[in-house]
This record gives sequence, structure tokens and C-alpha cells, in this order.
Amino acid sequence: MTDIASSTASAHELGPTRTPEFEKRLAKRYRKERNFKRVGQGAIIFSVAVLVFLLGNMFINGIGGFQRAELEVSIDFADAGIAGDETSLAEPRAIQMLEAQGLPDVVQFFAEKELGEVGSAEVSDEAWRDVALALTQDPSLLGKTETFYLPASSDLASGLAGEGSPEMQALAKDLAASGKLAENWDAGFLSRSDATSPQSAGIWGALKGSILTMIVTFVLAFPIGVMAALYLEEYAPKNRWTDLIEVSINNLAAVPSIIFGLLGLAVFLWLFPNLRSAPLIGGMTLALMTMPVIVISGRNAIKAVPPSIRDGALAVGASPVQVVFHHVLPLAMPGMLTGTIIGMARALGETAPLLLIGMRAFVATPPDGFTSPSTVLPMQIFLWSDEIDRGFVERTSAAIIVLLLFLLLMNGVAIYLRNKFEKSW
Repeated sequence: MTDIASSTASAHELGPTRTPEFEKRLAKRYRKERNFKRVGQGAIIFSVAVLVFLLGNMFINGIGGFQRAELEVSIDFADAGIAGDETSLAEPRAIQMLEAQGLPDVVQFFAEKELGEVGSAEVSDEAWRDVALALTQDPSLLGKTETFYLPASSDLASGLAGEGSPEMQALAKDLAASGKLAENWDAGFLSRSDATSPQSAGIWGALKGSILTMIVTFVLAFPIGVMAALYLEEYAPKNRWTDLIEVSINNLAAVPSIIFGLLGLAVFLWLFPNLRSAPLIGGMTLALMTMPVIVISGRNAIKAVPPSIRDGALAVGASPVQVVFHHVLPLAMPGMLTGTIIGMARALGETAPLLLIGMRAFVATPPDGFTSPSTVLPMQIFLWSDEIDRGFVERTSAAIIVLLLFLLLMNGVAIYLRNKFEKSW
């Protein structure tokens, strides 16, 4: 009891532990924590607001890119004198055959009959190709009257949007009031290739070029990057040379992309001079840029595999190669795929390396294969953004939407594969 009393007395002698100075420091610390929390929340809100504004502005402008001004024209093929049947219209040169029979003049005649001389002059020069394509798809149209919605000229489209000359705006207003001119959904934007007129331009050629280029990039970069990561982490001796290789790989991951374009120009086009602007060369150039990212992420994923997995496999009699390929690699694959997603996403949006290997050319037809002349979506967006026609401004926003959707689809497939290979231990 005496000890307890003495200790109590000593505590009273020490005084209270929460002094005013301590309370001030505690309040200051709590205030800093609250301020830091507010700053973090503000940063997140600001980032989300900027993203929403960017996507909203892009989608608002892009909606017009998926539409085009079209003129309604009815064509009586019974009086037109156009001949053909299912066999002839199914041939590869069917459109050339219809052109030889005077289909462009037929379209112009009925357009003038429906729209007048002034209105028919604003029908796109390539509008007859839409009619020819419809005839090849449905030969039964011959011999009867069919209504077509033909692309208007760029000037008339601008007039419909309230721009351009007063005369064109007045003509567009009159045709729209009579029901002959309207903005319609342009499904052909996803199936046509580049053109000199925004009314006839499409994204399929660039989209197909991007798909082919990404296939080449993945086929080259992923296996080489994974094998390099496995070798450096599991087999390579730890000496001065491997240290030099590791430093070089880390530096390559930070090299500006245009440097890889110079390398592709100097090496790949020197080896294959006839494949300029081909997806094969573009994919090889982007693979060089993507491989360091895959190697670095692959090595980090391999390091994350617990040593007990290796020890357990060796304990039951597995060889070192079996340990790597049957245990370590499957467990590290999700992390490797994460690095691949990052690298491929960066490669999909690159333009600088592809500029140097000639993929900025005007390509009016989709590529037939990996060695055909082609362009890619970022390059198509770059070219359209340099045009002064308002129609190309809307097409640019629409192409950006397609690029984002393609990126989401590609990343979705990669995430699915990553989750499929993911294992827990």
C-alpha cells in the first residue's frame, strides 16, 4: 500500500501529460491531415472534371462525325437502261462494268430531275459508287424505282451546318425544307477509307492498319520480352555485363519514341525498301519501343513469385527448366500481361515513329495484308486535324472515339487473359 501511495504521489508531482503545448501540436497535426485529405480529394475531383470535360467535348463534336449530309434521289432503273444480273454483278469488276454503262450519268440525270440543276450540282462526284455498291449487293433493284440517300458536297454540308457562303446556306435551307436534304447516320464511316472529301472519308483503312500493326507488335514484342525477362532473372550470371544490359533496358524504356522511328528508318527500311508504310515495318518499329517495358514488368513479376514455390518444386524432383516454365512463368504471367497492356497502349497511340517510316501517306484502300501500304488511326487523326474543312474536324473527333473504343477493347482482352492466368498461392 505504501508503494502504491508513493507512486500515486509521484504521478501527481509529474503533472498532467496533455499540456497546452501538446494539445496545440496535436491539433496542428490533425489539421494537416485534414488539409492533406482535402487536397487529395480536390486533385481527384479536378482530374475527373477534366476527364469528363475532355470526353464530353470530344463526344459532342464526334457525333457529327458519324453523320453526313445526304440528298434524297429516286432512280428509275427501268428507264435508265442499266443491264445486269446476279452473275455479272457478283464479278470483281462489276462496279467498273456499271460505270462503263453510264451509271454516273444516270445518277446525275435523276438527281437533276429531283433536285434541279443547282441542287444536282451539289451531289458528290463519287455518289454513283454508292448506287453501284447497292446494285452489286442487291441486283433485284434493276428494273424498278429505288430511293437513295446520296452524299452531298462539302460546300452543301457546310451550308446545312450554318457555315459557308450565304448562297449555299440558302440552298441547303430550301432543300432541307423540301425534305431532300438531311443529316443521316453514316454507317459507311466505319467501312470506307480515306478520301479527299469529308463526306466520303471513312476510318476502316486506318483501323485495319492499326489492327495489323498491333498484331505484328504483339507477336514480336511479347515472346521476346518474356524470354529476355526469364533469362535475365533466372539464368543470367550476375556480373558486369548483365548489369550493363539491365541499365540499357531501363534507359531504352525512357527513350523518346521518335528515336525508334529513326532506328526503323535506318535498319528496317534499309533491309526492306519496298515495304515503306507497311504494317510489318510499323509493327517491327513499335515492337522495339514496347519490348523494354515488357522486359522490366516481366522481371518484376518474376521477382514477386515467392521463393518457396521454387523450393517446393525442386524438392519434389522438378528440373530447373520445369520450375521456370511450369511454376514461375504461370504465376508471373498476370504481371507480364499488365506490362504488355501498358506497352501496347502506348504503341497504339504513337505517331512519331510511324511518321519516319512513311505511314502518313494518303491511302484510299484498306491494306490487303501485312506488306500492303497502310496508315494507322493516330496518323489518320493527325492528317485530318490538319485539314481546314469543318467536316474533317468532326471526322477527327469521331476517329478519336473509334481509337478509344479500340483501345478499350484491346485492354479488355488483355485484362481477361490476365485474370484467366492469375493464380493464388
